Amino acid sequence: MTRRPLSDRIAQGRGDAPADLVLRGGRVLDLITGALMEGDVAICGDMIVGTCDSYEGRQIIDMTGQILVPGFIDTHLHIESSMVTPHEFDRCVAPRGVTTAICDPHEIANVAGVPGLEYFLACAVQTVMDIRVNLSSCVPSSHMETAGARIEAADLSPLMDHPQVIGLAEVMNYPGVIHRDPGIMAKLALFEGRHMDGHCPQLSGRDLNAYVAAGIRTEHEATTAEEAREKLQKGMRVLIREGSVSKDLEALHPLLTDLTAPYMCLCTDDRNPLDIAEHGHLDHMIRTLIARGCPPLAVYRAASLSAAEAFGLKDRGLIAPGKRADIVALPDLEDCRASAVIAGGQVVGDAAFAARATTAPIARASVNAPHVSAAQFRTVANRSATDVIGILPGKIITEHLREEIALTDGDKRPDPARDLARIAVIERHGQNGNIATGFVRGFGIARGAIASTVCHDHHNIAVVGVDYDDMALAANRLGKIEGGFVVVRDGQVTAELALPVAGLMSLDPFEAVHERLIALRAAARDLDVTLEEPFLQLAFLALPVIPALKITDRGMVDVTSFEIIPG
Repeated sequence: MTRRPLSDRIAQGRGDAPADLVLRGGRVLDLITGALMEGDVAICGDMIVGTCDSYEGRQIIDMTGQILVPGFIDTHLHIESSMVTPHEFDRCVAPRGVTTAICDPHEIANVAGVPGLEYFLACAVQTVMDIRVNLSSCVPSSHMETAGARIEAADLSPLMDHPQVIGLAEVMNYPGVIHRDPGIMAKLALFEGRHMDGHCPQLSGRDLNAYVAAGIRTEHEATTAEEAREKLQKGMRVLIREGSVSKDLEALHPLLTDLTAPYMCLCTDDRNPLDIAEHGHLDHMIRTLIARGCPPLAVYRAASLSAAEAFGLKDRGLIAPGKRADIVALPDLEDCRASAVIAGGQVVGDAAFAARATTAPIARASVNAPHVSAAQFRTVANRSATDVIGILPGKIITEHLREEIALTDGDKRPDPARDLARIAVIERHGQNGNIATGFVRGFGIARGAIASTVCHDHHNIAVVGVDYDDMALAANRLGKIEGGFVVVRDGQVTAELALPVAGLMSLDPFEAVHERLIALRAAARDLDVTLEEPFLQLAFLALPVIPALKITDRGMVDVTSFEIIPG
């Protein structure tokens, strides 16, 4: 829906002309006073022009018995992690009340570079929901990995004034900020005075002061109430995150009160269609927060008004004249299940989705990894002391464990009895063919292997298993299907999902992706994998800007010291 002329908006708001659309019979939740207000909502084009009165309209929708709340704003996410294109993501979550999504396309940017950003910007002007883009700040995330592209400040400058761009996306290289890395400094200088998104897990004290002093104003990586409180007290807006792997709602919900709500928002970061279909998206977070005792007014503020204010979106976040017509109809505030959604004045539904223009996908045939053999997963070592990645379920931070693993014929073998699996990362962008191996604890895997090209943020091939032949089969299979997920047992592929767009996104409807993810989850459990979301958990084990121990194609990374551990 487009913006109507000023005279039309005034005339319809005053009732001198029938409104384009009237929502009649519902009650409006006012996020300023907390009142439930009676009266119609009049909409002209994409804008609300009247509330708390009676209106006539060219189209009238009966909202009797419904509570109307502002559309939900996901303040930080990577649409690529939904494993579908932006258009399918739109169709997946807009009916659940998400009318604005603020995304960072750094997943596709790490594979395809600036064309990946341009692809998302092209899609963002076509979707029913409003997709806003923060331009990726860290491609690659660090110097300790091989990505498919590198993006510098000069590459971002031509995109800054695109109408869908808000500012600079999560500045993950927080050591680079603190120690004034020239590349990071150039990006911070370029976006000075504009919005800059944060990403600084476990940072505190003077280091946090330095990071915030750079002009970075939001943070979604707080995993404890103490960490989040310090960041709030230092002026950061804290985004409560509940993704498919990173689940911080339980830890942070005690902080969300009527007092703090203006400075707290909601985000999903990385959430797949399996969780969206079975549990929900921001609607799931809202239900859960209220069930945990958070005041409903505080929760709905965090889901819309506070988010709009934090990201400079002054045209939305309230159901009030002059605001964008993003409205969710709910039979019940506590249960938060949308019965109808209006996005930019348009009724969200099949007709709206069918009317969208589309953009052709990019970054096909992006998996250019070397063919690997079972022997390449052996660990060449002469000592039993071993660094082991320790998974913390529900978190993307990991433990840096040290275990004694005996050598057998010069190799440290996986040991399922001790939950010690081999993990490997294989460079897949055709740049150097690197292969690095290590150990991980926490999958519970007792046989076979799983592999993925969703491997944050460089998106090389990540594979974990206890059988080298199965690991090789899984890794090589990914090249044949243009990337995705593969599960192998006893020399047979038992489940797979092809993600041919940059090795990250499917071209199929989200319903089909959901069904394949169910099969993948079952196949992983057949290997005795105990993690609820093993595929995205595997992906985050390769992100070298999240403490404490990770692995990239260049080796095991001690994130605390920000260096590769000598082999």
